[in-house]
Amino acid sequence: MTTTADPATGSDPAAQIAALEHRIERLEAQQEIRTLQHKYGYYLDKCHYREVSQLFSDDGEVYFCGGLYKARAGIERLYIGRFGTRFVAGHNGPVFGFLLDHPQMQDVVTVADDGRTARGRFRSVMQAGLHYSARDTFPGTTSYEQWWEGGIYENEYVKEDGIWKIMRLQYRPFWHGDYDKGWARTDPMSAVIPTTTFPEDPLGPDELTGDFRLFPHTDTVSFHYPHPVTGQQWDPDAGRALG
Repeated sequence: MTTTADPATGSDPAAQIAALEHRIERLEAQQEIRTLQHKYGYYLDKCHYREVSQLFSDDGEVYFCGGLYKARAGIERLYIGRFGTRFVAGHNGPVFGFLLDHPQMQDVVTVADDGRTARGRFRSVMQAGLHYSARDTFPGTTSYEQWWEGGIYENEYVKEDGIWKIMRLQYRPFWHGDYDKGWARTDPMSAVIPTTTFPEDPLGPDELTGDFRLFPHTDTVSFHYPHPVTGQQWDPDAGRALG
């Protein structure tokens, strides 16, 4: 029987087995990270902000709309504090009449050779709104709204004690559109961009980055992976749009 040797391992069976084990470990890691990010989206859909925050490493961080929320305290301040207060009045979980879907899709996951860290790029197209019959769900709500939102995640992950966790979540929403007007006639939501840090703003970020803007700006979020044909790394300077 004739066999074809792997150029990287030659004809050494032990080396071939080790190479196959390494490939399997990376494939399994890719699937675990993909599943982790999809679970993040499912928790976020139903405003389970406590469960979302538990997906992160203790020294992780979140970039959101030009603000950086650092470590466990900052992550909980964003999800449980800021989002939980705004969307579900401090409740952990869904409330009647409020829609907030975050599909996670178009994923590209790259695992480091050591199998301990990874990076991932995902897209989300969000549908959200408050049903007219639930106007009394939140005190002070006198009208209802429904909107679309699209954005890109460029995340980093770490494997701790055999469990993959989110190390750095970077979400950049790009476009936002009222359902009736559409994204072409909706003004940029500049109010979501933080201008004050914690503790002056009790729910604010730990740091302001000053590098966030919404549609009609069309900047590119840098790709963590090289070009699959040329092998060239993405040049961040090429990401700015004309106009």
